[in-house]
Amino acid sequence: MVAVEDIVTRAPVIPVITIDRDADAVPLAQALIAGGLTVLEVTLRTQAALTAISELRARFPDALVGAGTVLTEQQAQAAKAAGAQFFVSPGSTSSLLAAVEKCGVPLLPGAVTPSEIMRLAERGYTVQKFFPAEAAGGVAMLKSLAAVLAHVRFCPTGGLTPDNASTYLALPNVVCIGGSWMVSKKLVDGQQWGEIERLSLVAAALERG
Repeated sequence: MVAVEDIVTRAPVIPVITIDRDADAVPLAQALIAGGLTVLEVTLRTQAALTAISELRARFPDALVGAGTVLTEQQAQAAKAAGAQFFVSPGSTSSLLAAVEKCGVPLLPGAVTPSEIMRLAERGYTVQKFFPAEAAGGVAMLKSLAAVLAHVRFCPTGGLTPDNASTYLALPNVVCIGGSWMVSKKLVDGQQWGEIERLSLVAAALERG
């Protein structure tokens, strides 16, 4: 089983991917991987998501392919069956955590308040998704959290852009970030794989603090 540490340290940016068309999955992944982003979070927001996860696992064995927006036990089971190597959730509930732990798949659970973060840390989740990052106070909030919850590290997601990515990555409690600017709907619908690769190269070269 892949460790959470490997997931969040492979690259500074985890692309948050939404697949609307089955045919887009492979060329999109090829562009991201060629650009150096080898951890792929496929969100469970479309009917094509589970098929995409299965295909990407088969086609790209050296990449880490996970399922994002995991909200229920049913989704967790379906994503595991499709081959997801990790899960990402925007938040957490007791039932979701129990279901994921039963599945035995690493989870990056979402949290935004000190109480949520502390509860997850008590359960052993010391690497968490900070979501929605910009709307919840962004860099200033994370700096405040670092002062009192230094044992927890974060993957901020939500509102991340090429303009603010470096500011987040410079924080001592940020291990990586989640972003979708290199996989925007416009780029994917336009099959602009070259531009996606270029943006991925820039993202993969971002320095962490």
